[in-house]
Parts: sequence; structure tokens; C-alpha cells
Amino acid sequence: MALRNSAKTLIYLLFMGLVTVFVHQLLIHPNTPLPRAWNPTKPLLISDYATAITPFKLTGAVAQKSSCLTALGTGSVRFTALSDLEVSDNCGIENRVKLSRVGSAALSPVETSCPVTLRTAMWEQYSLQPAAKAHLGAGIKEILHYSSYNCRRIRGSSNRWSTHASGEAIDVAGFVLTDGRTITLLKDWDKEPDFFNAIKQGACQWFKTVLGPDYNRLHRDHFHLQSVGRGTCR
Repeated sequence: MALRNSAKTLIYLLFMGLVTVFVHQLLIHPNTPLPRAWNPTKPLLISDYATAITPFKLTGAVAQKSSCLTALGTGSVRFTALSDLEVSDNCGIENRVKLSRVGSAALSPVETSCPVTLRTAMWEQYSLQPAAKAHLGAGIKEILHYSSYNCRRIRGSSNRWSTHASGEAIDVAGFVLTDGRTITLLKDWDKEPDFFNAIKQGACQWFKTVLGPDYNRLHRDHFHLQSVGRGTCR
């Protein structure tokens, strides 16, 4: 009986090994029928349509400076790669870029990290623009923000350093629409709940930490969008 079970186990392992090799070859074959957006062996393209594996591709892209910058070059992102900013043990920006546009939306030029830039570009394309057109009847022309890098601790009683101190977050205050309207969290949060809920949920898909007016009064006028964290969405 033991020998029979061992033989079955060996056959199963061989079969699974062959399946794995077959699937891998199918994925990497130049003429694979699997669409690029669904192929985990293909790097992230901002211009691809979003699929269930896109967030995993994004995680891979932001893991290295070179892959992050390469991914930024696949979309309509206006940025300049800069040398790392080193201020102190607690303050500075690795993989620093100066960002001024993501897709169809301009921003006041802001220095931030490449991961924040790439996540913002994904949010703009897959969440912001669709939600604005669906709920506000216009596109987004400009993203209004309170900057990204700020060498400080977390506001309040905490002694922990803020992710702003490393440029790993950006605070978004509102938007200028293509029809000329300005929508801000401070004055319009209760007026446009469907829009703000849609872009918040979208942000939670592309960022690791999202904090807004529902979190506390310190965030009543902005979304805190963070490239690191454990999936907090509040």
C-alpha cells in the first residue's frame, strides 16, 4: 500500500511539473493567446486595461527604481526623474521624481516618489476619470493637492514619522473639471457622495493606505494617498 501511494504521489508531482512547464511556456511564447493585460509575465503598462492581476503587476513595478520609471514611460505621465533627496535618517525621497501630469490631469509640479507617481497615474486612468464622467458629467482637468514631501512627524500625539517625510504619500484636496467647475473635499464632500465614494474605493485599489474625511478631522479636506502600508482604506 505504501509503495502504491508513493507511486501515485510521484505521478502526481510529475504531472504537475509538466503542467507548470506547459503553462510557463504558453505565457512566454511570442504568439501566446493570453492577452497582455492578463499575462503575469508581462510588465505593467499604464495604457493596458485593468484586470484582476493588474494590482500585482503594479506591486512588481514599484519594487525597483528601474521598473517603476519604465512603467511611468508607458502612459501619458509628465515627470522628470531626479536624484534621491537625502536630508536626514528620517527625511528624504528615494526614487524621486517631479510630477506635473498624469493622463489628462495636470498637477502643480510636485516632488514625490516614483511609486506614488505610478499609483497616481493608475488612479487617474482607472478611477478618477471614469468616476468624474459618470457622476459629474465632465472629465478631470487638474488634480489639486497639498504636496507630498514634508519632513515632519504624524500630526497629533504620535511621535512616529509621517510617510510624507519620505515622499511616500500625496494629499489630494480636490479637482478642476473640464467644464470649469472646482470640486473639493472640504466644500463638496456631502454634496457629491457618489463621486467621492467611487474615487475613494478606486484609490484603495491602487494605493496601500487611503485616509479621508471619514477617518478623522485632520483629513476633512483631503485624501491622504500612501504608497506603503497594509491596505488601510478609511
